[in-house]
Amino acid sequence: MDPISKMRRLECHKLQTNTSKSLLYDGFRHKIFVCRYGLPADRLWISVYEDDDETFALWHDELGIPKERIKRLGEDDNFWTSGVTGPCGPCSELYYDFHPERGTSDVDLGDDTRFIEFYNLVFMQYNKKDDGSLEPLKQKNIDTGLGLERMARILQKVPNNYETDLIFPILEKAAELANVSYALADDSTKTKLKIIGDHMRAVVYLISDGVNPSNIGRGYVVRRLIRRVVRTGRLLGVKGDGMGDLQGAFLPILAKKVIELSTNIDADVKTRSSRILEELRREELRFVLTLERGEKLLEQMLADALLNIQGTETAPCLSGKDAFILYDTYGFPVEITKEVAEERGISIDMNSFDIEMEKQRQLSQAAHDTVKLAVENGANHAEDIPDTEFLGYNTLHSKAVVEGLLVNGSPVAQVSKGGEVEILLNRTPFYAESGGQIGDNGFLYMMEAENGQKAIVEIKDVQKSMGNIFVHKGTITEGTIEVGREVEAAVDANLRQRAKVHHTATHLLQSALKRVIGQETSQAGSMVAFDRLRFDFNFHRSLQDKELEEIEGLINQWIGDGTILETKVMSLTDAKGAGAVAMFGEKYGEQVRVVEVPGVSMELCGGTHVSNTAEIRGFKIISEQGIASGIRRIEAVAGDAFIEYVLTRDNYMKQLCSTLKVKAEEVTGRVDGLLEELRLTRNEVSAARAKAAIYKASTLASRAFTIGTSKSIRLLVEFMDDIDADSLKSAAEYLVDSLKDPAAVVLGSCPGEGKVSLVVALTPGVVNLGIKAGEVIKPLAKSCGGGGGGRPNFAQAGGRKPENLLGALEEAREQLKNLLEK
Repeated sequence: MDPISKMRRLECHKLQTNTSKSLLYDGFRHKIFVCRYGLPADRLWISVYEDDDETFALWHDELGIPKERIKRLGEDDNFWTSGVTGPCGPCSELYYDFHPERGTSDVDLGDDTRFIEFYNLVFMQYNKKDDGSLEPLKQKNIDTGLGLERMARILQKVPNNYETDLIFPILEKAAELANVSYALADDSTKTKLKIIGDHMRAVVYLISDGVNPSNIGRGYVVRRLIRRVVRTGRLLGVKGDGMGDLQGAFLPILAKKVIELSTNIDADVKTRSSRILEELRREELRFVLTLERGEKLLEQMLADALLNIQGTETAPCLSGKDAFILYDTYGFPVEITKEVAEERGISIDMNSFDIEMEKQRQLSQAAHDTVKLAVENGANHAEDIPDTEFLGYNTLHSKAVVEGLLVNGSPVAQVSKGGEVEILLNRTPFYAESGGQIGDNGFLYMMEAENGQKAIVEIKDVQKSMGNIFVHKGTITEGTIEVGREVEAAVDANLRQRAKVHHTATHLLQSALKRVIGQETSQAGSMVAFDRLRFDFNFHRSLQDKELEEIEGLINQWIGDGTILETKVMSLTDAKGAGAVAMFGEKYGEQVRVVEVPGVSMELCGGTHVSNTAEIRGFKIISEQGIASGIRRIEAVAGDAFIEYVLTRDNYMKQLCSTLKVKAEEVTGRVDGLLEELRLTRNEVSAARAKAAIYKASTLASRAFTIGTSKSIRLLVEFMDDIDADSLKSAAEYLVDSLKDPAAVVLGSCPGEGKVSLVVALTPGVVNLGIKAGEVIKPLAKSCGGGGGGRPNFAQAGGRKPENLLGALEEAREQLKNLLEK
């Protein structure tokens, strides 16, 4: 009997024995590796859990592995757990032996110079409880996995995973750009090339899947990897693009090789190549702008850290605050800072770094409300509440039973007039905020037995919590509402229609964007509100006016077509097969709701939509802007909000026409003319102020006094009332020319409430004495609560403490007098 037939028979036998591993044991793979891949049988070793006699016997008795090549290992190596508690079980691993000539005695499977683990079998047969005890799982299974790169390494007979044909072409390209030979390189250089190859493969696929570099979440992972590649390339000597353009970027060149290798694996990567290459180019060039300054600062910080411990037995350590400055100001991922520091034998105080990070998060985190049912004693209460049945696709009114009431997170039996309350119903027509669409507004009515009105609750928000429980947040405007009573739920039909209009318009917007700027663009977030919609998408530049016009034109054309929408529930596999667009990173169940505008868009969506595109009536983009690296945002209005927007803008135009006494088409020309008149008038006023300042300065020139021993140096320090900064500059330039070389002029003024202007002007003769205008003005500005700087011969500054100006000028006079007398 051939090996495969034997193994199939063995598998059938195990299905009859009803033990966990016998049901699912996949050890026959051993024969497949030998027969199909041509692996020498005497090079395969097996590990099993230390007391797993069943698996040991299966490998030895059924599949003929010699006992000396089956190793029993302990819990750390061969018992897999999903966490402190939960599914777990023993595992068995397959190893390939690169050096069988070393024999079978005193073998350590952890010796990676001889062995590589390439296949793993986890027998999920237990559940680990809180007390650490194990109980059998009702549904036992096996988790198997093979390392693709590891098998490639074995079959291709190369010394490591990086030199397989999956990665090595990237390493070769990086070596070419760095002008080094991988074959002749030392270990350090090879390690750097491996870092580049590994990271480049990762970032290309991540960007292809819509994960763009940023400072938060998964985007930060991408940015961190990119920046490590850039720095590693520089360490290898890659300059510019590595091909002669010193202002260019080398990551796109490496990415082309990754894309080439991916063509037969993931065709989408090639389709999205232009976006991938542009994103990498832009991210690299942006990082290079700050990298040199950051590297110099890091070198200085590390030198200081070493200097601080001289003469002590303390280990050198970089403060977390310094590491945070590098991260926050210069964009250095802390991992790179740590890597560079460790190269110098210096550690980083990560605790203080984490504190600085937390401070930043607290300052920048937008306040947002979260629904919490399990608070105080409410946890058990929440667990007793069943999922809410949603009726809102088909109706805006329904009867429901009050399953629970919460006040400040705690369950209560009733709430009276004026109380803020969260209401849990068994069924509801209210849409709960999800998928970017905000929750419905409306009312709940609880009636008397004689049909008299007893209680009214105004619902202002609906959220989902603990899976699929709808939380209706509102205020009791009349009467008292009680748990267990029936209510009439009524959604505000006007606001629901506004939300439906904006949600369908959002789908049309995504389709229009793909048609105008490229299919590779994808959604990065959205908000569907009653008064507007917001759509975030991946794109590397601002949209041109003609592109925005084309997008608006397409959407309004689709609206005018009056297309009937189709909504279906189908399996996720069928939906994707039909071409439905899914939001990257979103989790979907096995059954999904698909909303289609035939011929225009098809998306997985649980939101509410119009039945015909004609209901939208009109669409207008009101803004387009960048909100993060590689992320753009469009805000727009549709339906009633579109009509309101147009009418409001029309009223503004009518007011402008009335004020300017021109027709609507003449407004732009009239405004341009007024702006030109204003510019000319400002220039005239500025010139007049400068003349007045120069005239006043001419009256002050006589106050200059002569100091110095070897040279007669003229010094003038004066207060010039409320003269503005530009006029103060003109006055200083006039005075320094009038006083002749060598001369020094310091002027100050208070051009407005809480404002200080300062100027220091020096002739070449004074500068040649080693005195610089910037160094003179810094302490002066600091005294006045400000700062500034400039050239050696001329500096300007501002401040916010006019009350300190006269004293600061006097100090400056004495400082310069002492310097010049020397």
